[in-house]
Amino acid sequence: MGYEGLFKYEIMLHWLAVIFYIGSAFFYILGVVFGLTSSLSRGQKLLLLGLVLHGIALLTRWSYVSHGPYITKYEVLSSNAWIMNAFFLFVSHKHPRLRFSGMFVVPLSFTVLAAGILTDRSIKRLPPGFENIWLVFHILFNKLAVGAFLVALGLSIFYYLKVRNYSFKFLERLPTCETLDEYGYQFVTFGFCFWTITIVAGAIWAKKSWGRYWGWDPVENWSLITWLLFGLYLHLRRFFGWRGIKGVIFLFFAFSVSM
Repeated sequence: MGYEGLFKYEIMLHWLAVIFYIGSAFFYILGVVFGLTSSLSRGQKLLLLGLVLHGIALLTRWSYVSHGPYITKYEVLSSNAWIMNAFFLFVSHKHPRLRFSGMFVVPLSFTVLAAGILTDRSIKRLPPGFENIWLVFHILFNKLAVGAFLVALGLSIFYYLKVRNYSFKFLERLPTCETLDEYGYQFVTFGFCFWTITIVAGAIWAKKSWGRYWGWDPVENWSLITWLLFGLYLHLRRFFGWRGIKGVIFLFFAFSVSM
């Protein structure tokens, strides 16, 4: 199969993945709103099928551009959506009580993927200095961190709606406020650890490529600000008791600044 054929095959798989993700989101929402456990299970299965198709699409892209999906905006958005869904599927399989979060995570992911498909899909070759294993670690853990932070954001939104007594019937079927708050804290912890590895791997990559660990460019600065904000949240919660609504509002602030 030539380049044109692979390109069309890749795009077809991407759109099929979007369709499965939409179906998955529908069943997650149905399961939460009407309290149907079977619908949540269907959402999980459709999400898995979408992930498989999406993964094949990314591998197809990789096969003919000769680099991972992390150079163009299209590749970055697509791989971000895949990592987000894969991370959520793994966690919700291990902790079924968190499956309700699919009504937030999956719609967000297929929106990100669809936005990526609609951007410029042209091929760009790796710039000098990008062929380095530390870049792969840097990008992988960055995506894992973003996935963990977004799950934490979803849990924090549900916590806020529940603690403020909004009159949505489905909120009664969610875990307690204390459970939502604790899970949100745990995912921020995971995200913070992943982000720390992201920064360290990025610094090593920069040293090997350009001879310096840190250059104080805008991307590096915002990466550091993000690390400091979420680190401050963990510190305030651990040592100053910033649990509940106070911690959630600070998290909203951290997300708004860093994302």
